[in-house]
Amino acid sequence: MTDSEAERAAIRAAMTRLLDGTPQRSTGALSVLQLAAEADVKRWVLTHKHIDLADEFRCRARALGPIPVAFSHLEHQAKDAQQTIAELRADNRKLRQQVSVYARIIHELTARDAPPTSVIGAHLSTSTVSVEPGGQGNRVRCPAPRTRSDPPEGD
Repeated sequence: MTDSEAERAAIRAAMTRLLDGTPQRSTGALSVLQLAAEADVKRWVLTHKHIDLADEFRCRARALGPIPVAFSHLEHQAKDAQQTIAELRADNRKLRQQVSVYARIIHELTARDAPPTSVIGAHLSTSTVSVEPGGQGNRVRCPAPRTRSDPPEGD
């Protein structure tokens, strides 16, 4: 067997392995560069010496589709991951809505059940606060903090 015949046999065997999705020396991508790596020949041997085999490989690879057999399991994993992400996002949306509803309920129950004035509010309504703008000792009376049940002043 001559060198050319041995190269052709190695290229054909590599072509079969790549197209079947069982690469041994390459990544499994369906390219002439990976075919050369799989056949353990220089790239120029395919692109300049055995052009017919390179063309045959390209044609057979195109017929298989855009995703090589070696990578089909990754496509399935990606689709499963995308579906899981969509489900998790939907669950997250529902949970955020529930938290918002629960927060509103807690706020309303807290405001409804709180006494009209708390101990702190009663203390503040009678106390005075010292304010010293510009070093002057003015005394200002602060109104008691309003609660939700208190009517606004002036109404």
